Amino acid sequence: MLLSPEQWQILALSLRVAFCCVLLSLVPAVLLGWVLARREFPFKIALDGLCHLPLVLPPVVTGYLLLLIFGRRGFFGPLLDAIGLQLAFDWKGAVLASAVVGFPLMLRSVRLSIEGVDPRLERVARTLGASPLRAFLTVTLPLAAPGLLVGSLLTFARSLGEFGATITFAANIAGQTRTIPAAIYTYLNQPGGDDRAWGLVLVSVALSLLALIASEWSARRLRSR
Repeated sequence: MLLSPEQWQILALSLRVAFCCVLLSLVPAVLLGWVLARREFPFKIALDGLCHLPLVLPPVVTGYLLLLIFGRRGFFGPLLDAIGLQLAFDWKGAVLASAVVGFPLMLRSVRLSIEGVDPRLERVARTLGASPLRAFLTVTLPLAAPGLLVGSLLTFARSLGEFGATITFAANIAGQTRTIPAAIYTYLNQPGGDDRAWGLVLVSVALSLLALIASEWSARRLRSR
């Protein structure tokens, strides 16, 4: 079964969105994961709940909130217009929507991985003259790397399947924001579209399954350390 040129374009856009989603999520997840794993402070539970909120919110609600915040008439809309950056109804908006929805998966994996690193190793590095940042970069981060990989793979897979937040915030524009889930939805609402949808369905299942298998393999490696 071969994909049409249009479907190859949809696949390429979906992969680009998923990769950019992982890159956008990685640094905030590492920073917040370290804070939640290593620090005690007031309202820590509230911050943890806020970070995981997209996991339980209906994706359409998440997309609508993004529209209120980053849309042309949203809270940051004038600022984004001033710097010439458009997020709503653009592929970059699809990246942001996927990143927000998938962020809890990344954060949880990173946090658990950092919690699994003995903090005494960081203290030893600091007694040898390393700064807190250097101790984190040279000791904690390498040991937590398998968790980062697991989180990245889960976020990648989640991005490939993201629909509700993306279609609400970035719409379903052919050639611009139409990712695999949006394309399948479009095909299924067209007469005789089932045959066209099947190719993308199989590709989506294959990519997601590969990402989950890689994630499980990495998690087992992490547990066996």
